[in-house]
Amino acid sequence: MEFMETIKVTKAATSKLREVDFNNLGFGRYFTDHMLMAKYQDGRWQAPEILPYGPICFDPAMATLHYGQSIFEGVKAFRMQDGRSAIFRPYENLKRFNRSAHRMEMPEISEDIFIGGMRKLLQMEDKWIPHEVEHAMYIRPFMFGTNELLGVMPSSSYLFMIILSPVGPYYAAPMRIQVEEKYVRAVEGGIGRAKTAGNYAASLHPFAIAQKNGFDQILWTDAHEHKYVQECGTINIFFLVDGRLITPSLANGTILEGVTRDSVIKVARDIGIPVEERNISILELIEAHQAGLFTEAFGTGTAATISKVQEIRYKDRSLLFEPLQFKLADTLKAKLTGIRDGIEPDVHNWMLPVFE
Repeated sequence: MEFMETIKVTKAATSKLREVDFNNLGFGRYFTDHMLMAKYQDGRWQAPEILPYGPICFDPAMATLHYGQSIFEGVKAFRMQDGRSAIFRPYENLKRFNRSAHRMEMPEISEDIFIGGMRKLLQMEDKWIPHEVEHAMYIRPFMFGTNELLGVMPSSSYLFMIILSPVGPYYAAPMRIQVEEKYVRAVEGGIGRAKTAGNYAASLHPFAIAQKNGFDQILWTDAHEHKYVQECGTINIFFLVDGRLITPSLANGTILEGVTRDSVIKVARDIGIPVEERNISILELIEAHQAGLFTEAFGTGTAATISKVQEIRYKDRSLLFEPLQFKLADTLKAKLTGIRDGIEPDVHNWMLPVFE
């Protein structure tokens, strides 16, 4: 709290709040009045400051534009039932952010700047946090190299920023997913575990192909055999097979360690559902579906929360589901929503109040 009071603040002359249609937010379309910024120079982080939201200036030779040294996070703050606001598991996002920084040869960020700066910014923008069901404040911390030099090397200077966006549901309807067999998202020893911009850029072309074919997402498979499922473009994936909740293992470093993924695993185990984190092949899923044992599929992510799957297409075969009959997905979503709304007991201490 003491550090937060030292953050320099320059307030916006006017607010954009009245211009926002909170009944039609979409996702990532509106941004609040202020943003946080901190510079890394001479081997250390400088004092952060909060400024009016707006464009930033950079040199055409800025390292990130040419060599992609950029990482980011996705966090959410929620309006609780009693009117208070709280952030969902931001310390886990801080840990993942610094793991990404390490993999991309970037400096780690301190808890004071990441958590303290986030809370200070949210305190200033508290009126922007939606009250509507399944709405939230999406928080985007990000960092990129700012060297003004053409050369394949780590930058020596960086910019860390946080921007805020009030959002509605990410997926309005159950998803149709196509299993990808040509393109790959990540390989062992690569950067699949890091939340870095390049991972998402590489997915855009195959995702565009899937969209043209009428699908909402790609289900990535392993790079060697295209046999084992990994994750989707914006979500981790879960399958309910014979009463067991199965999700691909993180062990080989090709899957993003989702905060919502971890939360779903913990809540499922809390209510007595057996959870398996392991390699699972598409053929195993097909056989389980044919036997009537594979009954639910859903994705998890900060943006999407829990999103049901109505179809998984593999080659010329479709695995079809009845999302309206998904009991476990609904139970897990209700539990997480209850915790975020302050209705369910927060037994894991996941919610961090915006105000003391």
